[in-house]
Amino acid sequence: MTQPTAQDQRPGTTKTLLKGIDGAGTVRRTVLPGGLRVVTETLPTVRSAAFGIWVGVGSRDETPVLNGATHYLEHLLFKGTKTRSALDISSALDAVGGEMNAFTAKEYTCYYARVLDRDLPLAVDVVSDMLTSSLVRQEDIDTERDVVLEEIAMTEDDPGDVVHDLFAKVLYGESPLGRPVLGTVDTINALTRDQVYGFYRRRYRPENLVVAAAGNVDHAKVVRQVRRAFESVDALGRAETAPAAPRGGTRALKTAGKVEILDRPTEQAHLVLGMPALARNDDRRWALGVLNAALGGGMSSRLFQEVREKRGLAYSVYSYTSAYADSGLFGIYAGCQPKRVEEVLGICREELAKVAEHGITDEELKRAVGQMSGSTVLGMEDTGSLMSRVGKAELCYGTHLSVDELLGKIAAVTLDDVRSVATEVLGGFRPSLAVIGPVAGKRAARLTEAMQ
Repeated sequence: MTQPTAQDQRPGTTKTLLKGIDGAGTVRRTVLPGGLRVVTETLPTVRSAAFGIWVGVGSRDETPVLNGATHYLEHLLFKGTKTRSALDISSALDAVGGEMNAFTAKEYTCYYARVLDRDLPLAVDVVSDMLTSSLVRQEDIDTERDVVLEEIAMTEDDPGDVVHDLFAKVLYGESPLGRPVLGTVDTINALTRDQVYGFYRRRYRPENLVVAAAGNVDHAKVVRQVRRAFESVDALGRAETAPAAPRGGTRALKTAGKVEILDRPTEQAHLVLGMPALARNDDRRWALGVLNAALGGGMSSRLFQEVREKRGLAYSVYSYTSAYADSGLFGIYAGCQPKRVEEVLGICREELAKVAEHGITDEELKRAVGQMSGSTVLGMEDTGSLMSRVGKAELCYGTHLSVDELLGKIAAVTLDDVRSVATEVLGGFRPSLAVIGPVAGKRAARLTEAMQ
């Protein structure tokens, strides 16, 4: 049976999207009259509950002037509301042994709490209050600016993090996906209270929010609690706020063989080698996931064996994928001694070429399918993970897959599927490169020449 999307569901109604066994694993969705979606997954055998509010706004929704505003706002919503101070917000969850936090990504932001099941009403009230009634005062803007700048400085001190931002810039240039989630020192220093508050009022709208809860929860009770938490909201859904523009049209640049090198006096050279890949709704994502696992997803992967085990050239080496609404990337990361960077790059390029031309072996397929299946299930063992799964599925995909359906998608991947996606993704573009480390001068010239 086709699963209804939120757009197909009449406001004020509830639909069961997945039926579990004895209630466990049952996923339900209620669409409230203002467009707010409430999704829950029930796990009655645990004593905890996780609650989160997912906002369909991330750094890719910012203009160049507003770069970093989404993450800045994430910080500010913890600073106080009409009824709670910053201390009230933190102490409320601390008093019951709960956990509360938030994170910002390129396409969404999430505010969440994990508590004992009996304390779920408190979590709903506190997180919803933060999201709907934050004051975003000038004094908070001024104080938190220094905190955000410290976070940027902390990230800049870790070249293993910065190199991924550099590689995104290589692939996406000055487009929103190519800009850092945290923003830059210049953009954060330039942001005003009116800009950040205006961004908050425009983007945090009911139709752009998904409320997710998982664990020992009762769907009807959660819906009632959310209704109460949102009933007096005047900061969301005002007539003067226009809907966010639909995403689409962002593509990785024609960057075949492009090289970006940031010379720094670090102990290691950090490199990311990669190319454009698949958007998140592409049906071939399962095959790409298996390919990623076989190439660089574990200790038995080709990259780990060739670079670390056989040659001892790097401590950390892996491959990864990032998928967005209309684009994606495939990358290989390695950190090594600067004098080894050319050798490591050569091995990585060689392994990419082999897989692009020949695919993977039957043994590698079985091992990768097993690895993906196991990590998928193990990643759902706590209520926080379950909440993230249903919240992200609703916000980003609009439909929900059961665990068995997920495992079935992975198990259905064939050698031909992997070979096809390897040929198209890994063989369709000449890879590009981002490097951070002491690699200036002749070494930088040789790296650039090797990529041509």
